[in-house]
Amino acid sequence: PSGLQHRMAVDWWGFAYAAALALGGFMGYKRRGSVVSLIAGLFFGSVSAYGAYKISNDPHDYWTFLTAAGVLTLVMGMRFRKSGKLMPAGITAGLSLLMVLRILIY
Repeated sequence: PSGLQHRMAVDWWGFAYAAALALGGFMGYKRRGSVVSLIAGLFFGSVSAYGAYKISNDPHDYWTFLTAAGVLTLVMGMRFRKSGKLMPAGITAGLSLLMVLRILIY
């Protein structure tokens, strides 16, 4: 080994998901004045971005990302089931489930 750290591919899908969460939280705040949406979107967006960063450096270091996406799949899935509203619960649950499956299959 040469001492140079092997760089992995950037997890663009993970970063895009993180950005969508943060943007969704911001939109919930702008449209409905929901501070909870803003905080949750920024929190889960940040945790997911950190998870995507970790995966980009080590593909086996996926627990942070998997946990955030898993929690959102469950929470937003239950909200979608209760409300039947596609926005934001259904979309967030669906995207989060896709991220969970992507991590588990990869």
